[in-house]
Amino acid sequence: MNLISVKNLAVKYGGNTVLQKVDLDIEQGEIVTVVGPNGSGKTSLLKAIIGAVEPATGLVTLKPELKIGYVPQRLNFNPTLPITVERFMRLTAKAETKSCITALETAGVPELLKGQMSELSGGQFQRVLLASALLGCPEILLLDEATQGLDQPGSAAFYRQIEAVRRDTGCAVLMISHDLHVVMSASDRVICLNGHVCCAGTPAVVASTPEYKALFGDGTDGALALYRHDHDHHHDNSAKIHEVAD
Repeated sequence: MNLISVKNLAVKYGGNTVLQKVDLDIEQGEIVTVVGPNGSGKTSLLKAIIGAVEPATGLVTLKPELKIGYVPQRLNFNPTLPITVERFMRLTAKAETKSCITALETAGVPELLKGQMSELSGGQFQRVLLASALLGCPEILLLDEATQGLDQPGSAAFYRQIEAVRRDTGCAVLMISHDLHVVMSASDRVICLNGHVCCAGTPAVVASTPEYKALFGDGTDGALALYRHDHDHHHDNSAKIHEVAD
């Protein structure tokens, strides 16, 4: 069965409808990315899925006992607080040291276990949040603009790590992103939102649709070029990818 099934979803805040007629299914092991301009309803969709907002109409169905890992857009954290990465992870998930080490290895940063949270770069901080989300062995990861604030190489590296997480754990991924030029290579399917589903399908299909180009401009063909390049070279040449993206 699907991990998540969304049928005819509408979300309203007061009299303002931010989402309507949204259908979405997430299957085991796939990476699905939701893109759209600011105010298009991306975060509202995620909130409806996790139960943070009540749908005005429609239905959100989760697989029974579904284990969800959540990586937020940002985390309010006191940078002066003297706390190690391990302590932070154990506080948020009550995990054992061995589990923290395994999660950090999966997130690509095992060397950070004893590091101070206050000394992490933006990219390292997001990897620690990713590791924390992995502690419960989730069946699906939900990422809400998890690369916001990172530069393009940092974003590309993070998405490659997400691909590695999927490969190593088999978990599905549903992520919201604005990084058109790096997100295509990491997605099995892309859903373009603008208050409703404008278009959906494989990265190659979505990038070629008039609806997608109307929202993001003809210049977004670069995202498709990156997608083709990345798949043709088996995701192993980040330097050239940065050249394409720039």
